[in-house]
Amino acid sequence: MRSLGLDVGDKRIGVALSDPEGILASPFAVINRGDESQALEAILNIIKQQQVGRVIIGLPHSLDGSLGEQAQKVKDFVQKLSSRIQVPLEYRDERLTTVMAERLRRASGSKRTKKKTRNDAQAAALILQGYLDEGLSCGL
Repeated sequence: MRSLGLDVGDKRIGVALSDPEGILASPFAVINRGDESQALEAILNIIKQQQVGRVIIGLPHSLDGSLGEQAQKVKDFVQKLSSRIQVPLEYRDERLTTVMAERLRRASGSKRTKKKTRNDAQAAALILQGYLDEGLSCGL
């Protein structure tokens, strides 16, 4: 079953998609949040076209583990999404995934063009891959 990973930000949403076996997550797309209804539609289209069975959303925790203002913004967006889909949604702690995505970009030698958009999709892939890895280690 394919899973979709989301890294929801104020300006963009990073999207990652797993392979059909649910083993490997890859960056898939970046959706601009200028018009929230269009962003929701774009996610719904991906879920339908890719036959997604589960959505994993990064929830930004503070370094001390608490949830702040940005986490509430993510929850508000996800509530709108959840009212329009039938697949299960799960949150995953996304602390430092954007930093890790930037480090991966640098290590790969990628040029700085469109850095932020690449980082958004890569951060979503890191969130999703962490979830998939946990499921594999638990034998799910």
